[in-house]
Amino acid sequence: MFEKGHGIIVACDVSIDKLDELLEKTYGIEGVVGYKIGANLAIEHGLKAIVKKIKKYGLPVIYDHQKAGTDIPRMAKPFAKACKNSGIDSAIIFPQAGPKSEVAFIEAIKENGMVPMVGGEMTHEAYLMEDGGFIRDDAPAEMYEIAAKNGVDYFIVPGNKTEAIKKYHLLLTNVINEPKYCMPGIGKQGGEIEKAFSILRGYNAYAIIGSAIYGSEDIEKAAKKFAKEAMEFE
Repeated sequence: MFEKGHGIIVACDVSIDKLDELLEKTYGIEGVVGYKIGANLAIEHGLKAIVKKIKKYGLPVIYDHQKAGTDIPRMAKPFAKACKNSGIDSAIIFPQAGPKSEVAFIEAIKENGMVPMVGGEMTHEAYLMEDGGFIRDDAPAEMYEIAAKNGVDYFIVPGNKTEAIKKYHLLLTNVINEPKYCMPGIGKQGGEIEKAFSILRGYNAYAIIGSAIYGSEDIEKAAKKFAKEAMEFE
């Protein structure tokens, strides 16, 4: 989906007023490979309108519904159709509703000509039961494995948890030949491109970076810094 094997995806978790500035100051930087938009912008301004605004820059647009894949299986097709009709290139799901919902959402996304990205473990604390969360400790591994066995190539892993990256990379490379990784948690949440990408050396890796770019005093400078770090692995 991306022209390069490494790079950064800019997370556009900003107001509509700031979106144009973010796009103008990050587009054209070598290593910026795509843009991710979330539910807040979509709810307030309409997914189709936001995608149209970003699409004029020519890079892939990824939609993160926070968190798609948690609905019943029969809602997968309407969700995927709505994303496709809005011009989305890829949709992120975290299939916490179970394996039947996971497979249904993966199939629906692919049937609509989009790229499914599947996450399992999130970046924040108190997510897994061992850390005080609700999610069974081995559930993310199961989510990733099911995804890999159902034709998924792109996986969302927490870029600020190096041991988790190692664990899921080992799991996935035993299931498919060339898993590709997109990683939130780099920047303000403590993750570092050097550490995360080094674990995945030889495999496609992309850092999803939001507030460390759009919240900086110099958006362009911050984006160039992260993009340069990512491109060193090309």
